[in-house]
Amino acid sequence: MPIFSVADLRVAFGAVDVVHGVSFAVEPGRTLAIVGESGSGKSVSLLGATGLLPSAATVRGSVLHKGDEILGLAAGDLRRRRGADVGFIFQDPLSNLHPLKTIGQQIAEAVTAHRKVGRGELRERVLDLLADVGIPDPSARVNDYPRQFSGGMRQRVMIAAAIALNPGLIIADEPTTALDVTVQASILGLLKRIQQDYGTAMIFVSHDLAVVSDIADDVLVMRAGHVVEQAPAELIYRAPRQAYTRELLGAARLGGLVARGARSSLLPALPSRPDLLSVSAIARSFAGRSAAGGLIRPVLQNISFTVRENEIVGLVGESGSGKSTIGRLIAGLDRPDEGSISLRERIYSRPGAGGIAIDRQLRSDIQVIFQDPYASLNPRRRIRSILAEPFIIGTRLDAAAIRQRVRDLVRDVELPDDVLDRFPAQLSGGQRQRVAIARAIALEPSLIVADEPVSALDITTQAKIIKLLQTIRRQRGLSLLFISHDLGVVSELCDRVIVLEKGVIVEAGETGRVFGAPRHPYTVRLIDAIPGKALQRNPVPERIAAHA
Repeated sequence: MPIFSVADLRVAFGAVDVVHGVSFAVEPGRTLAIVGESGSGKSVSLLGATGLLPSAATVRGSVLHKGDEILGLAAGDLRRRRGADVGFIFQDPLSNLHPLKTIGQQIAEAVTAHRKVGRGELRERVLDLLADVGIPDPSARVNDYPRQFSGGMRQRVMIAAAIALNPGLIIADEPTTALDVTVQASILGLLKRIQQDYGTAMIFVSHDLAVVSDIADDVLVMRAGHVVEQAPAELIYRAPRQAYTRELLGAARLGGLVARGARSSLLPALPSRPDLLSVSAIARSFAGRSAAGGLIRPVLQNISFTVRENEIVGLVGESGSGKSTIGRLIAGLDRPDEGSISLRERIYSRPGAGGIAIDRQLRSDIQVIFQDPYASLNPRRRIRSILAEPFIIGTRLDAAAIRQRVRDLVRDVELPDDVLDRFPAQLSGGQRQRVAIARAIALEPSLIVADEPVSALDITTQAKIIKLLQTIRRQRGLSLLFISHDLGVVSELCDRVIVLEKGVIVEAGETGRVFGAPRHPYTVRLIDAIPGKALQRNPVPERIAAHA
């Protein structure tokens, strides 16, 4: 008997229907994956089914939990079921963790909201949960705040809170999207172990069929609020009936195969190019905390590499490996403790106190694209104003020339002109990231530091952004330092790759060689953790692939 079932679910906001007659069910011990692009209705369907949408939403249909109809249930009754019987894991842990409460307090609240537990027993339970989700040295970290954790560590904390009471159903909404491959693999392994130990049912929402192939028993594919296809996972992967499912499947398979060196024999030798950026023996440490008092925590040690003219270099490693710290140092947002950084043989960053004095030309030469385009774009300004700002600050162009340059920019990143009068909130995630790219290339930089620029996007949008970056690189001759935890994306985009482990470079070389014949055990471990092994073991039959 299903623990959770939805029949003919319909969701509307005012006169706009966004979910159209969705039906599904999940049984104890099984995982249902709901897959589709951003805006397909995956999350809205589950939020509507569990009473988490705002009052402006109209939800119709039937939702049964343990045989009881819960659609329209009183808020208090629903709240008692959520948390105790239904655990939620959301995509963005930073938005869902209280910044002023320790992680121990927040996990404890997940328990005490539904049960009375003694102080000693509660602390033991919290420490056990932290250990279960892979937080090292739980007793030393239990009193830390979310800001003291990496993104992957924060997501582990969210998972600990969700499983605190061993709920019968876990709803995981894109829980591994922003995580590196090894953390992603460990989280998937953890969720599978919980299922085996407790018979937990799971609904796993994702845009990536490669990820869900490692955990799903059944798959439901959604597009534009409709169910496109629904079947056991094996049938979806081996014999998809719908073209849209085949499109998603093809995008998922690409990353896994390419990252395992499928294209290494096809890569031409890289032409000799002069060095643009030179990073020389840099080190960086930060003040930390321990039970014994203050300490200095080394983050980077003896980091040296170059980025050549018109080259894309990938920087990969697990969360906390120091990737983003390198990006901040190169962008001039922080200083190294040792070493130096130069652009075209001109040193602009070296150890010292205070901010880095970077002149206007150098600031224009190095630009940054951040992971979250919504956070990096001013929500109160229209796109036209956001894109005009670099020209106002960095050039002496008149108003008419700036307006023309702004129009040219949106076309360069393949956006329609009408986005100029919109606010960031009125754009999709992929459109916002295109705006962020447009802003980064506005002043024709020589180098762009791209820090996880596609990790928050669905897989088909990722493919479009990768293609856009390749086009811009080819047309403008600029270089990119592409920071990512997604080895599939790096293998598709980058000429060379640098592998970082705990602040030390352990391997570097041409992308095809590193992924096709890795030399360091850590690189091997990263590649082995790439999701989608089931897709590679079970390729789509040729008769089906021919119709894709």
